[in-house]
Amino acid sequence: MVVKVLVVDDSGFFRRRVSEILSSDPNIQVIGTATNGREAIDQAQNLKPDVITMDYEMPMMDGITAVRNIMQRCPTPVLMFSSLTHEGARVTLDALDAGAVDFLPKNFEDISRNPDKVRQLLCEKVHTIARSNRRSLSSAPPAASTPSGTSTPPATPLPRRTTTPLATTARTPVETAKPATTHAASHGSTHAASHTSSAAPKHRAYKLVAIGTSTGGPVALQRVLSQLPANFPAPIVLIQHMPAAFTKAFAERLDKLCRINVKEAEDGDLLRPGLALLAPGGKQMMIDARGSVRILPGDERLNYKPCVDITFGSAARTYQDKVLAVVLTGMGADGREGARLLKQSGSQVWAQDEASCVIYGMPMAVVKANLTDAVYPLDDIGRYITQACM
Repeated sequence: MVVKVLVVDDSGFFRRRVSEILSSDPNIQVIGTATNGREAIDQAQNLKPDVITMDYEMPMMDGITAVRNIMQRCPTPVLMFSSLTHEGARVTLDALDAGAVDFLPKNFEDISRNPDKVRQLLCEKVHTIARSNRRSLSSAPPAASTPSGTSTPPATPLPRRTTTPLATTARTPVETAKPATTHAASHGSTHAASHTSSAAPKHRAYKLVAIGTSTGGPVALQRVLSQLPANFPAPIVLIQHMPAAFTKAFAERLDKLCRINVKEAEDGDLLRPGLALLAPGGKQMMIDARGSVRILPGDERLNYKPCVDITFGSAARTYQDKVLAVVLTGMGADGREGARLLKQSGSQVWAQDEASCVIYGMPMAVVKANLTDAVYPLDDIGRYITQACM
């Protein structure tokens, strides 16, 4: 099937170059271009593209405001172009929160120096997000009434509770979530059904919660972690496929939005209750026997840096059956082999269900391998993690 693409950028050079790169793929057709956010909204409604590539800084209306409006009027997978700076990371995370599916660095030098690599990466991204779940896109936050040409303000942070020793803190009742429909049941298949439960989880004495994700993960992690209480009793590690320039900004964003504490992991950081450590981009994060994390250089032989399999595997060796692992939305199969090691050690593995995933790749891999103890919708996972651990 040919993927129809709308290219949006105020730079004539970049519009032409992106159009040329995409048109070199016989299965991609550029059906239109736009020079600002307002034009993008009109073109999206009129042309009905399968994918939109979007710049974030444009006259008349910026890309983030345009994405919010497009998600309200005609939900369409959006690939954002971003600069690899701290500010570029912040803006890109705002765009993902607005409904964009994924992003690519906007680097003119790479286009000139590595045209074949850029072509392969861009075309692969377009094909991948063309298959993204539009139902998950339509659940993006409503368009904010911000003036044209300005970015939408970030979400309001949750108030942090006062820090009280866990031993003396009363447990907060957890709202019972409705039973989830498993992937196997919803598709009329018995595959993996015997190993998958939609029932609410039972409490266990977990020593670690480990969450792995990729495409669609920044928003998914935000929705899961924002449901956890400040007195959450277990340490958390997060593995999100993301460039090195982005993970610090992402950790800062999560820290502001959540009741728990979140930080980009550093070598030697101790695991402690109520703290989520985010694996730094371009490196690998492992759990050691002392209850701390080791941050190691990214191995060029590995496709993913950070890699979910690496962290999950080290957690299995260190904590055996005391890990709750969760695989969220993402392309590929990273996490499957780490989940296999966790299951062999007696730990629990959950997956996000297909209906709420942006890309049902990583969760599908663990479900098809019969490695899941439960499959839940995204909006139930945070509450169920709390119920299982408290």
